Parts: sequence; C-alpha cells; structure tokens
Amino acid sequence: MRFSIGTAFLPPDQLAPITKAAEEAGYHAMAVADHVINLETLTTPYPYTDDGSRRWEPFTPWVDPWVTIGALAMITARIRFFTNIFVLPMRNPLMVAKAVGTAAVLSGNRVALGVGMGWCEEEFDLAEQPFRRRGKRADDMLRLLDELWAGGWVEHHGEAYDIPRFEMSPTPTERVPVYVGGMSDAALRRAARHDGWISDYVTTDEAIDFRATIDGYRAEQEHPDGHFSMICSLSDAWKADHFARAEEGGVTDILTMPWAYYGGFDVSLDEKLAAVDRFATDVVAKLPD
Repeated sequence: MRFSIGTAFLPPDQLAPITKAAEEAGYHAMAVADHVINLETLTTPYPYTDDGSRRWEPFTPWVDPWVTIGALAMITARIRFFTNIFVLPMRNPLMVAKAVGTAAVLSGNRVALGVGMGWCEEEFDLAEQPFRRRGKRADDMLRLLDELWAGGWVEHHGEAYDIPRFEMSPTPTERVPVYVGGMSDAALRRAARHDGWISDYVTTDEAIDFRATIDGYRAEQEHPDGHFSMICSLSDAWKADHFARAEEGGVTDILTMPWAYYGGFDVSLDEKLAAVDRFATDVVAKLPD
C-alpha cells in the first residue's frame, strides 16, 4: 500500500518543507488541489457536504497546481505528484497538455493527472468554458492528451476538438497516468477506462464496494487487465491494521494529512512535520508498498 499527503488548504510556504519531509519519510506522492477562484456567493451547492456549504473559508489559498508541482519537483528526487483534483473541462486542452507535459519532463516522469468534471457552474462561466456536456468534452480531451504525450505529429478529430496536424514538444518519455475523481456512476465508469480512481471521504466498507463496482466496469472493457490505482481518503482508518484491511479489499493508495491523526488540522508547521515522521513510523513502514 502506498501513502500520499494531501496539500489542500495548506499555506504555500509550508508546501516545500512538508514535501521534503514526506520524501525523506518514504511517502509515495503529494496531492495538489485545484480551484481558480472562490466566489463569495454561489447558486451551485457544493456536492460533498450535507448542507451544500464549502469545506473552506474565504481567502483559503488555492495555488496553481502545475506551477506548484513544477516547483516542488525541482527540490525533490523521488516523491511523485498528482492533482486531487484538476478541473479538466474548465481548461483548454492544449494548455493542459503543455503544463502537464512540461511538469512530467522536468520532474523525470513523476506526475499523474487526477481529473474531475467540476461542480461550480459559475467558475466555468468565468473561465469561459461551457458547463454543459463537460463530461463528453473531458473524454475527448483525455484522448487528445494521450495522443499528444506520445510524441510525434498529431492530428485529432474528436467529438469536441478538431485540430489539424501539429506537434508539441517536449513530451514525456513515459505515459502520464490519469486518475479520475468523483462519486457518481459516470465518474466510476470514466475512472474504469483510465488508470485509477480518487475518492472523497469514504469508509473502508464503502471503498471496498466502490472497488468492486469499478472492477465490474473494467471487466466489461476490452483491456481490463493491469494495475489500477484505488486512491482513498478513509474516514474510519488510522492504524496499520485498519489500512491492511482496506488493502485486502482492493485499496492501493491512501491519501491523508498525517497531522490530523495527532493534533487536528489547525496545527503548526513543526507539528505537521513531526506528524509526517510519526505516521511514517506508526503506519507507513508497517505496510509494504
């Protein structure tokens, strides 16, 4: 089992020291969150709380994920990075291909693209991208990205994008894995077509059930074999044997903030760094990756 650290809501000046500590302690990856703006008033309810309210307060920092990953990759050598999650259909696919491809090249292929379809219609409007049919558009974007990152001349004639023969350099020397976030049936089916799924907060039993559902969808496809990353934030696990049970049920990766187990979320940087080391000793080292 692999362990990754979520960076959502962290002060930007804490990202580098926590990432360095995570690499030294043997964590697998850092996960970087994404929102472009945070509107004061929304008509779109937030889908991951019971009352539709957001999980963060105004003026919570949201760093650009690919600028951040590029910067953190330059001060590390082994730890990987992925987005949790990047709102793919809110962007132009060529701009995404350039940013992610560059990060992959500069990091030595240590990046994965974790995508979601987005929930905030107002943010789409201000980014001048249509909210409707964003799933279909994202599927076409992902096909285009795979073609681009393979290198060479590319000509794409898809449902949403029609692009004449062109090239984009530099390109990654390894394929960039694609993970899909979301709890809907459409999200699970989309994840099954790619390399992994990223959960919201779920119980271990829910994660095991999601794994069975996704495996069923993968079995329906032409190429269901191969490694599939099941990246979960578990609400009822904190000990090594808890995570071992999740691993037996098909969870391959845990996404967490280790300091939450020892002092909560609102603790100092020194306390966070101590928690990164303590959790690595208490849990990470006891489970084979």
